[in-house]
Amino acid sequence: MSDTKYIFVTGGVTSSLGKGIISASLAKLLQARGYQVTIQKLDPYINIDPGTMNPYEHGECYVTNDGAETDLDLGHYERFLNITTSQANNITTGRVYQSVINKEREGVYLGKTVQVIPHITDEIKRSVKLLGDDGEFDFVITEIGGTVGDIESLPYIEAVRQMKWEMKDRCLVIHLTLIPYLAASGELKTKPTQHSVKTFLEAGVQPDILVCRTERHLDDDIKRKIALFCNVSKEAVIESIDADTIYEVPLLMKEEELDKVVLSRLSMPLSPEPDLDGWRAFVDKLKNPKREVRIGLIGKYVELKDAYKSIAESFIHAAVSNDCAVELVRIHSESINEDNVTELLEGLNGVLVAPGFGERGVEGKIAAIKYARENGVPFLGICLGMQCAVIEFARNVLGLEDAHSTEINPETKNPVIDIMEAQKKVTIKGGTMRLGVYDCKLADGSRAKATYQEDMINERHRHRFEFNNEYLADFEKSGMQASGINPDTGLVEIMEIQEHPWFVGVQYHPEYKSTVANPHPFFVNFVKAAVELSETVAN
Repeated sequence: MSDTKYIFVTGGVTSSLGKGIISASLAKLLQARGYQVTIQKLDPYINIDPGTMNPYEHGECYVTNDGAETDLDLGHYERFLNITTSQANNITTGRVYQSVINKEREGVYLGKTVQVIPHITDEIKRSVKLLGDDGEFDFVITEIGGTVGDIESLPYIEAVRQMKWEMKDRCLVIHLTLIPYLAASGELKTKPTQHSVKTFLEAGVQPDILVCRTERHLDDDIKRKIALFCNVSKEAVIESIDADTIYEVPLLMKEEELDKVVLSRLSMPLSPEPDLDGWRAFVDKLKNPKREVRIGLIGKYVELKDAYKSIAESFIHAAVSNDCAVELVRIHSESINEDNVTELLEGLNGVLVAPGFGERGVEGKIAAIKYARENGVPFLGICLGMQCAVIEFARNVLGLEDAHSTEINPETKNPVIDIMEAQKKVTIKGGTMRLGVYDCKLADGSRAKATYQEDMINERHRHRFEFNNEYLADFEKSGMQASGINPDTGLVEIMEIQEHPWFVGVQYHPEYKSTVANPHPFFVNFVKAAVELSETVAN
């Protein structure tokens, strides 16, 4: 039997306290000690996955190598740990119930009445243990979405209760709560945390460790009070003070000795000490940049920071690699037109046109791309951003005035972007796009090959529409090269203009593969080009 230890991270008082960052930070500390660690997310919503959810509902939909559409927290797990996750790392209530219902239809339960307990909770436990069954990992950290007391979370909390009872010293619960500061009285208040733990106890679970989010430091008296009222030791009350950047949190958790408390509770060796020299160097560069560049992020969800989370984090990784800071100027694509594009984009050192679906804001993206192309501003287009670059080039260089994507205009006479043949009969939307990792062969002499320093790469996809190869010869004759091609299908993956200082569109999502340890080369080189433009303008 596997000796894998299971750590659950739950939340109380309010959502959005940062369970994903605490989970990733703990995992980073354990990994830095030499342990094998993975993290999974349990989401209480009934959707099978977030793939059909509007970004306003859920933020970014993160895609794994195996094509799973998952919660954005999996991006944090990968960026912190420099590992790949999979479908097994994100479980939803929808998937749990779907699995149980399928088993009931197949007669697996032998005529039994199917109930939340034991059938739903058994399925949850099976899903949690899936990553640890083969003994590959020393620790499986499981983040449970929502807050304790939510109706949707009750089956998950019950599954945790059962696992703590069944697995004894192989299972541990960390509860993340809020210690609010009341300015009127000048006091930090512990009562919300006490009530949250009380609710947890009513469900039959005693948390082992409390991580307390706070904007002011917790003194020993407050920690002792929390420990007394919540049935934990004072050492198990961990301060999580607000940080300037999420990448500081592992260092703060090390100072609070969260990893030591976890290892002690699970009777695991405390040595060696975690090696965080590289991480400290990254944070130091992040907080002390030598210069700054301004890059425009053009999209239709720019007011919602979580909608482009992986892009924003990729710019942080790339900025540190270039000893600079990136000021991300978020510009709503619906606000851009031919008349105001110069006013809105003038002074930017780079332009990134974001991915997305649908007609809204497309013409603004095209106007922004035209400005970047004509004015020598470094440009990176991702997915729909690449498609918009193709449309802009077709209209304004090839002279195909009605060129468009059939996603936006099914009647266009020049469908330079068209739906994949395999997608034409698809009516069920969930999980049916081109998803996950696909190979891409890079052209000799291209900027793409010079950037990657490889002949063959693989990147993650999430889309239905593709470049229409019927137009490829015309594009290449006029100066836009297909520098990356899928070797199996012939589909275009990368388009670039070599006569431009830096102009690249990619059909895939490079932001999904950028990590602290391995910043994505396209982002690194894009930011480098922005720095060069900034220095040229300054001189």
